[in-house]
Amino acid sequence: MVGIFSLLTGIPGPSGFGSASTAQQVTEGIDATDLTAIVTGGASGIGLETARVLALRNAHVIIAARNLEAAKEAKQLILQENEYARVDILKLDLCSVKSIRSFVDNFLTLDLPLNILINNAGVMFCPFQLSEDGVEMQFATNHLGHFLLTNLLLDKMKQTAKASGIEGRIVNLSSIAHTYTYEEGIRFDKINDQTGYSDKKAYGQSKLANILHANELSRRLQEEGVNITANSVHPGVIMTPLMRHSAFLMRFLKLFTFYIWKNVPQGAATTCYVALHPRVKGVSGKYFLDCNEFEPGALATDELLGRKLWDFSHKLINSISKD
Repeated sequence: MVGIFSLLTGIPGPSGFGSASTAQQVTEGIDATDLTAIVTGGASGIGLETARVLALRNAHVIIAARNLEAAKEAKQLILQENEYARVDILKLDLCSVKSIRSFVDNFLTLDLPLNILINNAGVMFCPFQLSEDGVEMQFATNHLGHFLLTNLLLDKMKQTAKASGIEGRIVNLSSIAHTYTYEEGIRFDKINDQTGYSDKKAYGQSKLANILHANELSRRLQEEGVNITANSVHPGVIMTPLMRHSAFLMRFLKLFTFYIWKNVPQGAATTCYVALHPRVKGVSGKYFLDCNEFEPGALATDELLGRKLWDFSHKLINSISKD
């Protein structure tokens, strides 16, 4: 109830920020000059706002995007506001294992450090379809692609954290929709089964996977004694290009639920807070809503489910890579 109350009122939580806080406000006074960050889906919506604010705080930002033209426009927008911004763009299609491996190779060629990885990109409520690798699109893009990307970049992040002494941070964008999924949480045996497919529940499944991934990753990093945290966030309900498959429905709903919707600067706030704020130092394996720790649904805290998802994801990627 506290979460709903603060969402409706905008009253700040323990962090000093709340649902009405913007990304600029929650990063005010933070100098990220020594940090390099990758933002997936950084060419539009809250991904673009996240990239803009990180660049505004002097971080070197890599916009990872499927649409390079949109990414170029995003870079120009950032440079128009801040001519000294350090922004690079690299092509990344998260529903393609081949594209993810190519992106990582291209990033490593730049010989840059990597302090922050923001797994922001995603698709939402799309009709049943398979990715080029033969995996249901929402699971492939929202979870599996980010799972592989994170694993391939982990060594670079570990090297950076060790060499710099600066804590690395991984942020998975989840959603409150993680509570609306299939009965078993993750349909391991039916990931690609069109029978019983629900665009809403498939989205919820992928967002549940984002939290489980962050939690299991956090556990492994802590076990290894690595100076990297992994957390998940719910950005809020925002009208972005992500909702293109249900724009009419969302606009209709917005007429009756206007008081819970956020604008884009507010939507990027929690991501930027978890990625940059010193108050989050050392905090890992947590779920954040409105810039405050929040208890996710029961399935999201199921450690056995998280480990099963980790193993399942590895096996699925290996099977794709062998094809």
